[in-house]
Amino acid sequence: MDLFENGKVVRVCAPMVRYSKLSFRSLVRKYECDMCYTPMIVAADFMRSVKARDSEFTTNNSDRPLIIQFAAKDAQTLADAACVVAPFSDGVDLNCGCPQRWAMAEGYGACLINKPQLVKDMVRHVKNQIDNPNYAVSIKIRIHKDVRKTVDLCQKAEAAGVSWITVHGRTALERHQPVHYNAIKTIKDSLSIPVIANGDIKNVQDVESIYELTGVDGMYKLKMTLQWTAVASFLYAEIGILFFLCLPFISAKRWQSIFKLNMWSSIARFWNKGFLAMIIILIVLFLDAVREVRKYSGAEPSKEAKMTPNMVDHLHMKLFRAQRNLYISGFSLFLWLVLRRVIMLINQLAEVTDTSKALHAQTEAANLAAKKYMEDIELLKQALVDGTEEEKSGQKNELLRKEVQKLTDELKTSTEALQKSRSEVDVLKKQTEDLAKEYDRLLQDHQQLLNQSEDKKDM
Repeated sequence: MDLFENGKVVRVCAPMVRYSKLSFRSLVRKYECDMCYTPMIVAADFMRSVKARDSEFTTNNSDRPLIIQFAAKDAQTLADAACVVAPFSDGVDLNCGCPQRWAMAEGYGACLINKPQLVKDMVRHVKNQIDNPNYAVSIKIRIHKDVRKTVDLCQKAEAAGVSWITVHGRTALERHQPVHYNAIKTIKDSLSIPVIANGDIKNVQDVESIYELTGVDGMYKLKMTLQWTAVASFLYAEIGILFFLCLPFISAKRWQSIFKLNMWSSIARFWNKGFLAMIIILIVLFLDAVREVRKYSGAEPSKEAKMTPNMVDHLHMKLFRAQRNLYISGFSLFLWLVLRRVIMLINQLAEVTDTSKALHAQTEAANLAAKKYMEDIELLKQALVDGTEEEKSGQKNELLRKEVQKLTDELKTSTEALQKSRSEVDVLKKQTEDLAKEYDRLLQDHQQLLNQSEDKKDM
């Protein structure tokens, strides 16, 4: 969370189950974290067993400021536990918000919000038995369906001397429902002590919008994730690659020569695995975006929320982000498949072009040979006519006839070869035209996708 104290942002690492141990706290302090919480510790077990104390709570000289979060159900046990850890910490936090069944069955966590007098006594006992006046005592709560009960609880805790209150804006029975930020605002307006908002705060934009909605002094927030930024970057990279692959002045043969470079051959064996892995990742992200869209599409604001326009706008903002993530992941998945198909078509087109050139060369050679044979036949015919007129020799005529017959047979063979070559050329031309049509269709689909993406950005 971030606390705003005298205009300064105080970065706080909130309590996380099994994570907020000493090693994790030491790590986050290296990244400008000003104050850390421990995981929730059951005060009764902590006081009952030395082994439990050694296991649940460890610290060192650099582990300050430090807040110890306890789960307790009676005032004296909490006060005793606070006295034990007071020399090694800067405050204790009473967990009145844990919704786990075991905790509520034992009288811990969120069931304490229904016992405001007990919470007040627990805060007062700790304040009275800790000698240090600067030692902080805070509580973390969930809300009631009737926000007036929550306000009453908070005012009792404030009267007992609580240092600040963290409010998770859901009831004990709610898990993934929208957070009631209007209830947090009501609580903040009813108190003079700092109030920290908690719930569905996933990035910096959420921090700013909820701060404006509630006017709180601080917000628990998750570390900002980069997954959707990475997916959007991947989408733009796909669009850029497809744009270059579709440039008309770069031939398929040139692209094929680029694909055959040594730098690609070293990673070719990993291509299929990487392609499938990326498809799986994009499908998972797409399904997650679908879940978020369904969650916020079916979320109806309460009557109190409808009276607060900012709250309705906040829900609409979350729905817009979920839809944006859906489009990003969907287009990334689609363009990933298109990119693979385009590369395959470019390679096929380059191979067909090479084959067409070879057949064209063979056809030209056959045409030249046929033309030469025709010229030889004409010369022989002329020679035969001249010989008949001059010599009238039957023997010479017979030789000429044989030569003519031989040339005629050769011409027939050449003609058949020429016809066969022409038929093969026609087939290859047809294949080439089909590939060109398919390539043009992909270019048009890609242009439509670009136009749709630009239209949605403008929206």
